[in-house]
Amino acid sequence: MNNMGKQYETVIGLEVHVELATKTKIFCGCSTAFGGAPNTHTCPVCTGQPGSLPVLNKQVVEYAMAIGLATNCEITRVSKFDRKNYFYPDNPQNYQISQLYLPIARNGYVEIESGGVPKKVRIHEMHMEEDAGKLIHDEWDDTTLVDYNRSGIPLVEIVSEPDMRSADEVISYLEKLRTIIQYLGASDCKLQEGSMRADVNLSVREAGSTQFGTRTEMKNLNSFKAIARAIDGERNRQIELLEAGKPVIQETRRWDDNKEHSYAMRSKEDAQDYRYFPEPDLVPIVISEEWIKEIKAKQPELRSEKLERYKREYDIPQYDAEIITDSRIIADIFESAAALCGKPKKVSNWLMVETLRLLKEHNMEPQDIRFSPGNLAKLVDLTEAGTINSSVAKEVFEKIFADNTDPERYVEENGLKTVNDEGALKSVIEKIIADNPQSVADYKGGKEKAIGFLVGQAMKAMKGKANPQMVSQMLKQAVTESDS
Repeated sequence: MNNMGKQYETVIGLEVHVELATKTKIFCGCSTAFGGAPNTHTCPVCTGQPGSLPVLNKQVVEYAMAIGLATNCEITRVSKFDRKNYFYPDNPQNYQISQLYLPIARNGYVEIESGGVPKKVRIHEMHMEEDAGKLIHDEWDDTTLVDYNRSGIPLVEIVSEPDMRSADEVISYLEKLRTIIQYLGASDCKLQEGSMRADVNLSVREAGSTQFGTRTEMKNLNSFKAIARAIDGERNRQIELLEAGKPVIQETRRWDDNKEHSYAMRSKEDAQDYRYFPEPDLVPIVISEEWIKEIKAKQPELRSEKLERYKREYDIPQYDAEIITDSRIIADIFESAAALCGKPKKVSNWLMVETLRLLKEHNMEPQDIRFSPGNLAKLVDLTEAGTINSSVAKEVFEKIFADNTDPERYVEENGLKTVNDEGALKSVIEKIIADNPQSVADYKGGKEKAIGFLVGQAMKAMKGKANPQMVSQMLKQAVTESDS
C-alpha cells in the first residue's frame, strides 16, 4: 500500500527559558554578569554547600509578574517553589529549585501573524527557577570541567500549548516574546549568550486527524536559523519513519547545527522521576492585588501600542515605524530626537539607514548604542539648515555613533561648515572654468552632463564643504556668460 500521497501536519509547542536581567542571582547575592573567570561569581548557596539557605530575590518575582501580565496570563495569588531532584555535575545541590504545582503565571497568550492572518498562541504556564552551571568538555585532556558562574541565575520558563504548525509560526512567536521581554527590560534575550533558549516539542500527524502524534523534544538551539532548520529536519525525520511504518520514539534529541542533524540524547520511555516536592527552605509567595496593580502601573508602552501611536503622531511610513519599534532602545532615541528637532522623518532616516548599517558593520546590538538623541537631533538641524551638506553629515554621524561627539562643536572645530558665501566661491568657479575649456564647450554645445563634471571639480577644490546646489547654479551662470 502506497502511503506517499498522505498529507502531514506538524504540531509544535515550545519551552522557552529566559535569563532575567537582575544584577544578582535568584537565591544569593552573587553577580549575574555574563563572562567572568570560571567559578568567580559563586558562593556557598549557588554551589550547593551543606547548610547554606536560599533567600528569594524580589526583583525576580517582579520581572516574572511583568512578563506574565504582558502575555495576558493570570498571576497566581499564592505561588510556591518545588524541588526537582536529579543528579548531574552541573547541578551542585543535586536538585533544582523550580515551580511545578503553583507556578507564578498561567493561561496566557500572545498574538502572532501567520500568513498575514492574526493567530493566538496560548501559554500554558510560566514558572521561575534557577539555572544550572555549565559543563565544559576538554577534548585535549579528555576531561570535563564545571563552571558554576551560571548556577543560580534566575530564569523564567514559558511553556506554550502545542498551537504552532510551522517554523515560521515558531519564529514569529519567539520574536514576539523577545520583543515584549526586551521592552519590559526583563532580559536582553541574546540567543548567542544563552539568555534566551528554546526547546522544541514536535510531532506530526495526518492532516485532518485530531489525535496528537508521538512528540520528541529538541535541545541545543541557539539561533532562530538553527531553530527553523531543526524543525524542518525533525519534521522530515518523523514523516520518513511513519512512511516506513516505524514508530516515532518519545525522546530528547540534540540538534547539531553544523551537521544539520539531530541525534537521541535520552529516551523518555521510562521518564526519569524528578520526585518533585515543595521546597522546604522557601516560604510561599503571596501576591496581593496592590502588588499586581503596582507592576501594571510600571509596565512600559509595548511595541503594538507604540505602532498604533506612531500612526497617529508621526508622519512616517508604516515600514519605518515597524523597523524603529523593533527595538525599544531605537524607538526611545527616535521619540526623543524627533521631539527635540521636530523632524520625525529625518530622524527615522538616520536611524534606519546609517545607524542600522553601522550596527551591522561593527557587529553590535541596539543595546550597545552609545549616542544621545540630543546629538542626533542637532545633526538633523545642522543638515536641514544647510550648515553642513549631506556628505559631511555622514562623516559627522560616524563620529556621533562612535563617541557620542557633539556635532555642533565637531563641525566648528574641524571647519566643516558649508560655504554659502558667493564671494568665496566666485574665484574657485572662475579657475575651474579657465582650467576646463573642453567641458565648458561641451556644456554650451548641449551636453548637460558636462556641468556635473565641473560641479565635481569645484566641490573637490572646496574640500567638499560647498553647497552643491549653489555651486551648480553659479557654474551654469558663469559658463553661459563666458566667451569661450
